Amino acid sequence: MTPNKSKYLCSGVLAAVIWGFFAIPLRNLKSYPSEQILYYRIFTSLAVIWVAIFLFRRKEFYKDLSYFKSRSAKEKKIILIQIIGATVLLVLNWYTFIYAINNVSIKSGAFAYMVCPLITAFGGFIILKEHLYRIQIIALLLATASILMLATGSLIEVVWSVIIAALYAFYLIIQRKMQGLDKLNVLAFQITIAVILMLPFFIYQHTGLPTEMSFWLNVLLIAVLFTVVPLFLSLFALIGIPSSTLGIIIYINPIIAFTVAIVYFNEKIDAHQLTAYLLLLFAVFLFNWNMIKDMLTFKRKN
Repeated sequence: MTPNKSKYLCSGVLAAVIWGFFAIPLRNLKSYPSEQILYYRIFTSLAVIWVAIFLFRRKEFYKDLSYFKSRSAKEKKIILIQIIGATVLLVLNWYTFIYAINNVSIKSGAFAYMVCPLITAFGGFIILKEHLYRIQIIALLLATASILMLATGSLIEVVWSVIIAALYAFYLIIQRKMQGLDKLNVLAFQITIAVILMLPFFIYQHTGLPTEMSFWLNVLLIAVLFTVVPLFLSLFALIGIPSSTLGIIIYINPIIAFTVAIVYFNEKIDAHQLTAYLLLLFAVFLFNWNMIKDMLTFKRKN
């Protein structure tokens, strides 16, 4: 594996690790309505990402503007449709995830990102014609088996999980198709469109700004550490690795999230669930075996 390939894989892994701890700041805001958390998450993310672009990445921003202007009318239309479509999927994913964590269970949110990689890998195979090796197909079958083991619990949790997973999976697939634009700039425009979409709902439901300092500290943490940073890392990873690979890497997220739910929030886990999680962890390792083997070989050579 080349150094660049390793860089993209590490970016995807780091994004999944960060998201694994997302339930902690969300649970700190449990007393607030899910839509209120979503509004301020989006608004704060908008300010953070545009400040970052104009302070550190103005060159890339103007380069992308020139690239967009140079495209044909048909190509511009496709780019705009992809950006808007991905934005709608992302906002819906954010809302359903926040609602599930604070109103259903932490495990339902974590379970969603167990289902998501299967949908992403399958979608990448069907829609993007991404190749899957035999060992990866076996890994997907093992992952499916572990998910079916976990799905023997609450039907409500499973339904919420599938909805959250499908929204994010198709967001990743659209992002994979969008090439030629800087990923941070794409994310900035998506969050800008999200603000435009959410603003009428915010104005209609607005009852005054929250005054608690803890609310704003947690929202700022969510906007920077759990929104802009991991989203940029995952979009950057898609430059060099297939969406199916990133989809499987996302399995690190629910493994950490389940650990947080059990250790930090004292949610219960039985032997049946533990077996399913270990099987899932093995499936993640197996799916990425060729890439891991290439990375180890490259390090030994150097």
